Amino acid sequence: MQFNSFVFLLFLPVVFLLYWQLKRSRWWQNVLVVVSSYVFYGWWDARFLLLIAMTSLLSYGSGVLMERLGSDRRRQKAVCVGNVAVNLAILAVFKYYNFFAENLALLLQTVGIHVDWVTLQVVLPVGISFYTFQALSYTVDVYRGEVRATHDVVAFLAYISFFPQLVAGPIERATRLLPQFLQERRFDYSLAVSGCRLMLWGFFKKMVIADNCAVLVNSVWDNYATEPAPVLLIAAVLFTFQIYGDFSGYSDIAIGCTRLFGIRLMRNFHFPYFAASIADFWRRWHISLTTWLRDYVYIPLGGSRQGLMRTLRNTFIVWGISGLWHGANWTFVCWGLYHALLLSIYRLTHLHPVKKAGEGSVAATVSTFALVVVGWIIFRATSMSEAMAYIGRMMGASWADLPLAVGRMRTLLPDLIVPLGAIALMMVMEWRRQHGRSLLPRPFFVHTGLRYGLYVVVAMLTIALAGSQSEFIYFQF
Repeated sequence: MQFNSFVFLLFLPVVFLLYWQLKRSRWWQNVLVVVSSYVFYGWWDARFLLLIAMTSLLSYGSGVLMERLGSDRRRQKAVCVGNVAVNLAILAVFKYYNFFAENLALLLQTVGIHVDWVTLQVVLPVGISFYTFQALSYTVDVYRGEVRATHDVVAFLAYISFFPQLVAGPIERATRLLPQFLQERRFDYSLAVSGCRLMLWGFFKKMVIADNCAVLVNSVWDNYATEPAPVLLIAAVLFTFQIYGDFSGYSDIAIGCTRLFGIRLMRNFHFPYFAASIADFWRRWHISLTTWLRDYVYIPLGGSRQGLMRTLRNTFIVWGISGLWHGANWTFVCWGLYHALLLSIYRLTHLHPVKKAGEGSVAATVSTFALVVVGWIIFRATSMSEAMAYIGRMMGASWADLPLAVGRMRTLLPDLIVPLGAIALMMVMEWRRQHGRSLLPRPFFVHTGLRYGLYVVVAMLTIALAGSQSEFIYFQF
């Protein structure tokens, strides 16, 4: 079930009304959350429910068992490692088995060994990377003593499967989200209204920006070998905004949706394209994943505390894992290593130092954005050869391409008006919010009629200008 589907528009009000009818019973509210989340997730394929249930129950059981082992740290560690290994094994089989089997066969073939590996014809479960990481963080946090093991299995199932953030995050920690399912919740009108506003903005970014950009990006990418360099550059920039509108739009809808149920999620984006360095960009983009990898991989490896060479090694390990987390393809791995290289260069040379998030020159922001665009080309490509060919052709502009570029731009111009206008509006609004300024006059925020009239206009424009693509990009991860 997708947020931007008619079914969800029926599903959400029904769950909302039932949820607050049960306001006197936290336990029954949690039961409803679990049931509705499993309906939401099973809408794609009911077989996926077996995996998420297994991951949830194994993680719940490991927490209870570690608590019962008391101060026996050796056995607690064995339980923790065992649960982590099992959950990673489930993830590896369903997401990475074919990738590793095929690449191992190719590697052996280079030394004259021919093997016929059996590949698995399995459907990748939606959002498996997200809920697996969320479950793993609970197990590790219980072992570390950062959170107490819960004995409320319904609350724990709700923590893992909460439908707004189940398939594309934010990746929440047990220390933040689980306690909210263990306490009484009361309807907060102002919180619910802010949630609706955030959902509306998320739908605008997804349906108007991302979905309209997708039409042009797909058109150019399918014929990149014959497109002029300026058109390839425009398509690369449009994909940069497509993936931002798509993923940050999903996060806005998810965060806003949870507020309707009295639940608060962490912020997942903080105006990333205003970043003044690549390090600053990763403090702003997919914050829940970046901080997860920092706390559960980078710091345990030693972080930046064991000298420069180990710091650089840890950086490449973390970003290699980040790339592989995104998908079983060398393009994702290389995308992660590309950012590891940029972060390493930044650390070595201290290019564009940032004293505070958001500070820096225009040149620093533009150069950071350009580096990010190149990274997204690698991310979007189906193979590294395609990525290199695309980048090479884009960089190889010549005066001979000018007539072809002008003609191609004329044909694309009608389809560019809506996405470029929407991107401009989004960037202006986010620049205003970044610097604490308001885009609209004060009466729009004080006068109820004007405010709600504006919401209706935005909703109507979102529906009228929606693009044709519907699926969220990060559902594949």
